[in-house]
Amino acid sequence: MAELPHEEQLAAAFVDLADTLGQDFDVINFLHMLTEHCVHLLDVAAAGVLLATPSGRLVDAAASDERTRTLELAGVEWDEGPCQDCYRTKRQVADVALDTKAARDRWPKFAPRAVELGHTSVVACPLRLHDQVIGSLNLFRDSPGPLGASQLRLAQALADTATVGVLQQRAVSEQMTVTAQLQAALDSRIVIEQAKGYLAHRLDIGVEDAFARMRRHARSNHLRLTEVARHVLRGTADPSLLRRHGR
Repeated sequence: MAELPHEEQLAAAFVDLADTLGQDFDVINFLHMLTEHCVHLLDVAAAGVLLATPSGRLVDAAASDERTRTLELAGVEWDEGPCQDCYRTKRQVADVALDTKAARDRWPKFAPRAVELGHTSVVACPLRLHDQVIGSLNLFRDSPGPLGASQLRLAQALADTATVGVLQQRAVSEQMTVTAQLQAALDSRIVIEQAKGYLAHRLDIGVEDAFARMRRHARSNHLRLTEVARHVLRGTADPSLLRRHGR
C-alpha cells in the first residue's frame, strides 16, 4: 500500500491524538501511538514518554522500540536525563548533542549510554497544558545535526495535543480522579510488560515482536491492550495469540 502524503499523515496523527473520548480509551496504547507518530513525522529515530506519578516521580510509559525503553528505564533509575530536566523545568530541552563534554557533565550516565546505543542528539518536550505538566516526550536522533525549528514546533504540538487528549479523557470520567487514573495507567504498564515477557518466552520471540502481536490482536478484536495482557497472564487469551507462526 502506498504511503500517504506527509500532509495526510500529519492530519491523521492529530485526529488520532484528539480521539480520546471513547469508552475503550487506553492511556498506554495512546502514548505508544504518540511515539509512533513522532518517529513517522519527525526526523528522529526513536521516541519515548515518561509519565509523572502523583508524588512527582517519573515512570516510563511508552517507547517506539525496546532499545529506547531500556534507555528510559536506566534514566529513571539514575534520576537523570532530558526527560527529567524537561519535567522539572516545564521547558523544552532542545537539541543536546550527546557526544559532547557538556552532555556528559549534565548527564554523566545517561549521555554515554545513549551514545553507545547510536544516538547523536536528543530533544525533550513537556507534556503540558498551561502550568500543568504530566510528563515528558523524548526524541532521539541517530544522524548528525540538530532537529530543525519547524520540527521542534511540530514535536511540541504533538506533545501538547496528546496532553490535552489525556486530560480531556480524565475530565469526562466520573469513576476515577485524576490521581487514580494516572495510577491505573502506570499499573497497566506493569501488566503489559509482564505479558510481553511471558509471551516472548512462550513463543521464543523478541519482546518487541510479542508486544506488536498483542497490539495487533487488541486492534483486530476491539479490545483494550491491558485487557489482552491480563488474558495472556491468566492463560485465558485467544489461542491464536499464543500460537507460534507456522503451527
